[in-house]
Amino acid sequence: MPLKIVSDARAVGIAVVLSMLLLLAACSKAPPQVPGEMKVPVSVVTVQPQRVDIYDELPGRVDAIEDAEIRARVNGVVTRIDFDQGSRVKEGQLLFTIDPAPYIAARDQAAAQLKQAQANVLSAHSLAERYARLVKVNAVSRQDYDNAVAQNGQAVAAVAAAKAALETARINLGYTKVVSPIDGRTGKALVTVGALVSASAATQLATVQRIDRVYVDLTRSTVELLKLRRALANGQLTSSAGGAAKAVAILEDGSRYAHEGKLLFAGISVDPTTGQVNLRAEFPNPEGLLLPGMYVRVELEQGVNDAALMVPRQAVQRSADGLSTLMLVDDGKVAPRAVELGQAVHGQWIVTKGLKAGDVVIVAGFQKIRPGAPVAPEPWNPSK
Repeated sequence: MPLKIVSDARAVGIAVVLSMLLLLAACSKAPPQVPGEMKVPVSVVTVQPQRVDIYDELPGRVDAIEDAEIRARVNGVVTRIDFDQGSRVKEGQLLFTIDPAPYIAARDQAAAQLKQAQANVLSAHSLAERYARLVKVNAVSRQDYDNAVAQNGQAVAAVAAAKAALETARINLGYTKVVSPIDGRTGKALVTVGALVSASAATQLATVQRIDRVYVDLTRSTVELLKLRRALANGQLTSSAGGAAKAVAILEDGSRYAHEGKLLFAGISVDPTTGQVNLRAEFPNPEGLLLPGMYVRVELEQGVNDAALMVPRQAVQRSADGLSTLMLVDDGKVAPRAVELGQAVHGQWIVTKGLKAGDVVIVAGFQKIRPGAPVAPEPWNPSK
């Protein structure tokens, strides 16, 4: 009897253990929760066509609108510097004085020679008139009369030459006062008091530049020029209204120059050494921020795209092979889309191929998504 009780107890224990093992096995076979099935919040934009002014960014150098090299026009020693270096000067303002003494003497000598010539012409004229009367009565020979007339003509010519010499002497004396030919700002004086300057060597004394307005000389490749012309020809772009194309300068520190410029001209020939076409823009420069020789980049207006599809820069993903991809939301799931990009305008890319109006593009939240994953789209807030 005791043996039977022990056997029954052992059987019950075995049954309990087997039940527990079966229960654990059933629990282990339950499907695990898949984190990817949760909808991940992402920020999106809905693409709509919009009218956009298209700009092309070109490199350029600033140049003064007027650049006058002040050079010596007579020989002599500089006796005075009559301006503050680096200051603004007016047209006609005195800059340098060259020793005028030899030119005063030359002027006085020319004036004396003129008086002598004028005296000679009076004598020659009187003689010619006297011989004219005498030749009629054969009191003098015809040859003597002809000589008197010739001498009178020579005396008149000598007066004209003396007047020209006096004017030249006065001009040279005036050149000893070196004045500014334009309104502008001076640089440093390139000579000092006591320096010997030469007209034949055209010694440079200083530079005066007008920079209240400046030129920016640009270059553009022929490839870019052909693309622009094709875009205008096939209707992708339309010409901007209002005449000259607008220009916006980007300074060396990356900031945008406050004053808008305009394109003056585009070259009609190509530089054979660089394959570039030259252009020139003009900018107002009231604060003097743009200095001659400064490197800038210029956004030059090309035309208008009336139906541009644009996405923020951060929405574009680059693959290992260099292709551009956007992540779209299609039926609540992530759908990658290969696209072709055009120009960047104000922090956004223009998409030329692979996108259509109404597509929903993911802009932020890429870290937790993958193709086909369900997402919860939210409107993108650029300020965040």
